[in-house]
Amino acid sequence: MAAVGSVDVELELIGWLQSRLGTDVVVRDELDNHLLDELPTVQVEVVGGDDDGFRLDRALVDISTYAATRATAIALATTVHGLLLEHLRGSSTAAAVFGAVRALTRPAVRPYENTALRRVGATYQVHSHPVA
Repeated sequence: MAAVGSVDVELELIGWLQSRLGTDVVVRDELDNHLLDELPTVQVEVVGGDDDGFRLDRALVDISTYAATRATAIALATTVHGLLLEHLRGSSTAAAVFGAVRALTRPAVRPYENTALRRVGATYQVHSHPVA
């Protein structure tokens, strides 16, 4: 049996979201200097959480969407929000099974230093455990 914390939630969510958002959207964990050339982009980052000490991981996941316009960033964040809350629960990948998902903060415009793009973000709690 795989140990608690053995699921790379960022990696699994990146692949899961990428398969649903398609090739027109970049889904990644870290941003680089080419962000303006890779819009729209979804950034997935685990920012904390806890576990049950056995198998269940309760990750806090921050998801930011970047786009050239505020409307596009909001629309993409709304799409991601719907995918996570309506379709992630009960789904699985080769490495993870996803359980409860809840929004701790709903999508909202967040400041970003580069005025050539817009950022919208939300934070989720995602329960997962390794595939048996």
